Amino acid sequence: MITDQLHLPFTPQADLETLAYPLDLFYAEAGLTLPPIQRIEGLTLPQPQRQLLVHNYDMTPTLEAFYGQNIHIRVLGRRRVGGEYHREVVLHLDETEEPVEFGANRIVLRHFPEEAQRLILLEREPLGHILRDFGVTHICEPNAFLKVASDELINQALGLRGVHVLYGRHNRLYDPQGQLISEVVEILRNPPART
Repeated sequence: MITDQLHLPFTPQADLETLAYPLDLFYAEAGLTLPPIQRIEGLTLPQPQRQLLVHNYDMTPTLEAFYGQNIHIRVLGRRRVGGEYHREVVLHLDETEEPVEFGANRIVLRHFPEEAQRLILLEREPLGHILRDFGVTHICEPNAFLKVASDELINQALGLRGVHVLYGRHNRLYDPQGQLISEVVEILRNPPART
């Protein structure tokens, strides 16, 4: 859906910062204001976005199954704070290079094997591949589903023009002991309609 303007209901700033973390860090560093973001109920998402977002699985394999292609990342920004690594990324399909997701991830490195940490910092593989390849047992707990008005940054990342209504989620990954290993904002490019 493309509109000239998108007005989403007011979301209190404290809630917005929680929903957008860690993406808000990259916006702040760039001197940008977050685009309009609204928390919505998962069951109100249109299809196929609901199928792609409303579940307790990693996004990388979910998107790969939907598109029938492997995915790689392009890192737009990064920062290290102590034992945490934050990155702003775009997920691209391997065969077509089409961007399918934009977001940001906070990764608590100490919860990953040393070789997995090295691969994370090499910035070539999506976190979902590394979790799978190293058998990192974890639980995905999406805590919010999002409706987002695309801005210039999102449009550049996803190859869009104009203002689009996009959908995403804020997701937290925990190890079996309940320790946070990653926190991510995942905003999807609207998938093509399936026939």
